[in-house]
Amino acid sequence: MTTPDPGTPTAFAVSPDSGEHWTAEGAWQVDTGIHRIPLPLPMDGLKAINVYVIETDSGLTLVDGGWAIPVARDLLERCLKDIGAGFADINRFLVTHVHRDHFTMATVLGRELGIDVALGLGDKPALDLLNNTDALTENPFHAVLRSAGAHAVAEKWERLEGDDEGPDAELWQYPTSWLDGDHEIAVGARTVDAVHTPGHTPGHFVFADRTAGLLFAGDHVLPTITPSIGFTVPPTDQPLGDFMASLAKVRSLPDLRILPAHGPVAPSSYARVDALLDFHEERLTASLAALPAAGSGRTATGYDVAGALGWTRHLHAFDTLDVFSQGMAAMETKAHLDLLVARGQATCSDPQSSPDGVAYSAV
Repeated sequence: MTTPDPGTPTAFAVSPDSGEHWTAEGAWQVDTGIHRIPLPLPMDGLKAINVYVIETDSGLTLVDGGWAIPVARDLLERCLKDIGAGFADINRFLVTHVHRDHFTMATVLGRELGIDVALGLGDKPALDLLNNTDALTENPFHAVLRSAGAHAVAEKWERLEGDDEGPDAELWQYPTSWLDGDHEIAVGARTVDAVHTPGHTPGHFVFADRTAGLLFAGDHVLPTITPSIGFTVPPTDQPLGDFMASLAKVRSLPDLRILPAHGPVAPSSYARVDALLDFHEERLTASLAALPAAGSGRTATGYDVAGALGWTRHLHAFDTLDVFSQGMAAMETKAHLDLLVARGQATCSDPQSSPDGVAYSAV
């Protein structure tokens, strides 16, 4: 929703491997034996997702799979052909997290072709929800929105969904293997560190090739935007705290070239992690300043505080955002407020007894 200033915005960013806009069609070589293939995300503000192809003597390992839609599948097949390969050459997907643009093509191709699909164990509760929709009485995000005090937004989201039949189970099949904890993975002759980086989702992983100086960063370290925080179900207690701790974990690795899921290849994980941490500290300060003082007799919800903040790199007023972005903003602001509570800088009402939204005040 908001972003530390990265210099060139995503909409105009050129990737150094291609010399073209980062979404340009192709299989762009980012390093020896590694290609970046941007796949389209129609009707999504992110425009594309970068899928990375790692060549080995025994076949291809892909980091992320793309969204399982025909236009993306066809493009992936064409781009693999350009490097002399095809779907039959893929022997593994390393999926950074469970969101549809990363996971669904992997699980569909995995099931069709017998390809190993690995996903972080922390994202299993989300798949459990998606595979047990008969037990749901409403979209689970509506409860998260109400907890943030965004009742009107939740109602509008419900109307926008209309007669939606719910998730297609074919797109949300369980992986063949789970990633659990930090560990090393052999990818042909390479050894990559699988690093658990919860925050954007509970099961997010990045993959660090220290020898080549590369970080397959998923949505954890993005070069021009910050990933959404708090937009996950089932909700977690401290998504922003988890995210910032995970950034610190990545900062403890060597300085690596960033191979992001969205945006251009970027030169320094150190520089970007530092910018993201500074940005969230600034947002925490702004969120705290927008809270009523303890003892004032007033409180505020995440929705209330979001309304007092600026959004996007241009710091647009909350009221000018579309309804989907307003919901994302309210959930992200609640994540900031929850971290302020954990730090002892704010207090809040009991979430279990706050049907109108968790109420916060500054200490």
